[in-house]
Amino acid sequence: MVLVTGGAGHIGNVLVRDLVAKGERVRVLALPGEDVSSLDGIDVEIVRGNILVIEQLREAMTGVSLVYHLASFVALTADKYELMRKVNVEGTANVISLCKELGVERLVYTSSIHAFERVPEGVVVNETLQFDTQNPDGLYDRTKAEATLLVLDAVKEGLDAVVVCPTGVIGPYDYKLSEIGELMITWMKKRASISTDGAYDFVDVRDVSVGHMLAAEKGVSGEVYILGGERLTIKALRAMVQNASSIKTMAINIPSKLALLVAPIAEFFYKICKTRPKFTTYSIKTLLSNSHISSLKAIQELGYKPRQLKETIKDTVEWLKMNKSKIQHSLRMTSVKPTA
Repeated sequence: MVLVTGGAGHIGNVLVRDLVAKGERVRVLALPGEDVSSLDGIDVEIVRGNILVIEQLREAMTGVSLVYHLASFVALTADKYELMRKVNVEGTANVISLCKELGVERLVYTSSIHAFERVPEGVVVNETLQFDTQNPDGLYDRTKAEATLLVLDAVKEGLDAVVVCPTGVIGPYDYKLSEIGELMITWMKKRASISTDGAYDFVDVRDVSVGHMLAAEKGVSGEVYILGGERLTIKALRAMVQNASSIKTMAINIPSKLALLVAPIAEFFYKICKTRPKFTTYSIKTLLSNSHISSLKAIQELGYKPRQLKETIKDTVEWLKMNKSKIQHSLRMTSVKPTA
């Protein structure tokens, strides 16, 4: 039996699909009341529970040989930091504790590329970097770094665990609509839409799912593997989305420096009106950060093979068109979802 925490999220539901297709018996831990419609039609056992409630987590993990721990909390506002840290760090500690208690054979922990220390342009981002628990730009990043170090410390105590760090995840099956999914829908409409400077490394969610399974099968205990894809500017990404949508509209380009000034205002209205901002201070800083990221270790050691983003964007545009009625325009401030 395989357990996937956060299995109803973007990476999670794709991973569950792939595991079931391989013939695995899969159990998903979902929050009480959480929408799990992304798993409709999939032969999977769903257990309701919270990773912060040890007895509920024990029930979900009993009889399991492999755990994929994806569940985490992503907040856009600093007032949610304590809850975010509680879920991401204490929740992971609970998973580690029960892996030891119940004799789970292997844990695959989904960290984040953002958990690594920030390095300047000219330095390739790879697994030799340290995890930064004091990151000044991202509260979420700190919690993921702290949780990752807990996993790596547990390996030193005998736990068999592997860590994977996806970059910017994009792709089909985005039922709860990620920030990049929201932007893609905006760019697919026949009207002017915003763009900005900056670039990032984006990766197909289906490749991230395969990367998780490769890590479970071939990963060396205590090792970290970056699951990246292709570096694209936001302008190029927008152009590819519009090309796949067979439309071309005017881009309202907001320079990054101006976007950084405007973002706090957008976040203020977000808190009041519960309307997700297109760009946040954190997302702009991310787009301006060093995004020259290497997946060479995963390619060489796991056989990881990320596809070209042109294929990803084409498939995602088609999926978004076909599944309009199933997509949830959720607010991340109050959601618990898979990371990265």
